[in-house]
Amino acid sequence: MNQPRALFLDRDGVVNEEVGYLHRAEEVRFVSGIFSLCRTAVSLGYRLIVVTNQAGIARGFYTEADFQTLMDWIREALRAEGIELDAVYHCPYHPEHGVGPYKREHEDRKPGTGMLRRGAREFGLSLADSIMIGDRCSDIAAANAAGLRQAFLIHGTEPSPCTGNYLKIETLTEVEQWLLAQEAANKVAQDATNKADARSY
Repeated sequence: MNQPRALFLDRDGVVNEEVGYLHRAEEVRFVSGIFSLCRTAVSLGYRLIVVTNQAGIARGFYTEADFQTLMDWIREALRAEGIELDAVYHCPYHPEHGVGPYKREHEDRKPGTGMLRRGAREFGLSLADSIMIGDRCSDIAAANAAGLRQAFLIHGTEPSPCTGNYLKIETLTEVEQWLLAQEAANKVAQDATNKADARSY
């Protein structure tokens, strides 16, 4: 039996528009195409997992409770669109700007792979069949280091090209189209294999 796969989503800049240390529901604006992308991914068998660095917690701009309250609101908004997130992982630490116990390195902080590997453990995922969408080079680095099948970088946040392997995109619709094209190609390949097997009998 094939292992499940996941669509890993950075939050700020991918699920919701980047506004800088978002922590209030009234500031949330969903990125165009996120609802359709998530529905398509789920229909193709992907788990939906948010993996987000939250330096605003580390810096003392808002609390972990504030973060959870906002995520509850976002999850309800997604639920209203027929979308259920399987998990939300966040890293509240920062090695330089963290305050008190939040000033530390941590494997969960992207480009670390901790949150991706946690998803693999908790859901039995095949990381080699999973994909990641981010808007920063740290997202790409984490995806590459974890051995994900494909990483996508939303154009516009990073001033310079990122190193590593990724596809640059302008919109989330491009990822949705990629997923559908991959699924169609896989079906064609599987049909050809089935026909070859049938002829061998």
